[in-house]
Amino acid sequence: MNSLLSVIKFTFLNRIRTKSFLVTSLILLIVLSIGINLPSLISSFSSGKADKVGVWDRPSEVVSGLEAYFGAQEKPSIELVKIPDQGSAAANDRLIKERIEAKEIKGFLELTEDKAAGFPKATYKSAGSFMENGVTGDLAPALQAVKQAQLLKGAGLTAEQLAKLNAPVDLTSIQVDNGDGRTRSQMIVSYILVYALLILVSMMVYMYGNMIAMEITSEKSSRVMELLVSSISPVKQLYGKVLGTLLIGLLQIGVYVLVVVINLNLPHNASYFKGIDLDFGDAPPQLYGYFVLFFLLGFFLYAMLCAAVGSLVSRTEELGQAIAPITILALAGFYIGIFGTNAPSSEFVTVASFIPFFTPAVMFLRIGMANPAAWEVWLSIGVLVVTILFVGWLSAKIYRTGVLLYGKRPSFKEVRKAMQAFRA
Repeated sequence: MNSLLSVIKFTFLNRIRTKSFLVTSLILLIVLSIGINLPSLISSFSSGKADKVGVWDRPSEVVSGLEAYFGAQEKPSIELVKIPDQGSAAANDRLIKERIEAKEIKGFLELTEDKAAGFPKATYKSAGSFMENGVTGDLAPALQAVKQAQLLKGAGLTAEQLAKLNAPVDLTSIQVDNGDGRTRSQMIVSYILVYALLILVSMMVYMYGNMIAMEITSEKSSRVMELLVSSISPVKQLYGKVLGTLLIGLLQIGVYVLVVVINLNLPHNASYFKGIDLDFGDAPPQLYGYFVLFFLLGFFLYAMLCAAVGSLVSRTEELGQAIAPITILALAGFYIGIFGTNAPSSEFVTVASFIPFFTPAVMFLRIGMANPAAWEVWLSIGVLVVTILFVGWLSAKIYRTGVLLYGKRPSFKEVRKAMQAFRA
């Protein structure tokens, strides 16, 4: 037991003291903080400032309607700026360009008569690319409302009736399930947690799985492994390295979660996310429980595989190729999860959720975004646990044999023969 704890302690302390680990962790913390604060910062810089859009200073029923439309808004998104007509098309175009270049207006709304349509043709001119659709996105419904008001003007409706007709419909989205249903906020939180676990499962292989395999391979290439085997049993080394790396992962992810929670609870972020109907407290507690459970199970599954593969490689240059199949499995689960967000109840996603290598990501996807039966959830967990036990047993046997195999990477047949010889 003491030797196992020694391996765990050595693995943990040896990694967290490295400069690369500290720098990488710090960079990720900074990126996380910027990402969380960015939406509210963008909102604070843009809020309260209406985009100035130029129109010709001439009598126009449409312009009057637009002024009334945006004037009725609590925080108008567009402010119409009247520009004197220069009398010629060339002079008008020149003036529009000058005003846009001087940033006096963001763009110009030109209305030309269209008798066939019964409503002027609208053209928005700006210096921005076609991807900048914020202003046009605000102008389109405004023009539609003005057009509708003009067409209904002769129908004998009162101003109050027109206002009711143009008032937006309040639609609340609730997901129906076996319980009380899930609100929009709960569905958003579930969506975020699903993506978070998909990323974490991939990160397990790329970061922590590679960390385990690289450490084992480095010890073999430097012949340190021969000394370790004589003092600590290979099986204890295997589980010590896996558990030590798990502690590293939990520490790193715990710090990330703490930073995320602190940033989310900052006053400007709390008010912003509340405004977009996002509250992480709305999610049911069992969802967070499943999140932790599937992360831990997925970690042990892939960590054991990476440790076994690392024990078979004698040179670090060969590690990338050796660990590629495990990486492909993790990537497959990631992409199934990504595409499964559009159809979490499909047969393909349902079947994939019972395949142990995909279960951590895909079954949690179903729990978060669909309604799998309780027996399905626990069956997938049971299959995953049995697979982990089998992979752990097999990895221990491979590790015990592989750490003493040097030279070129052995084939499966050679490993099997070595295991049989070791057992004999």
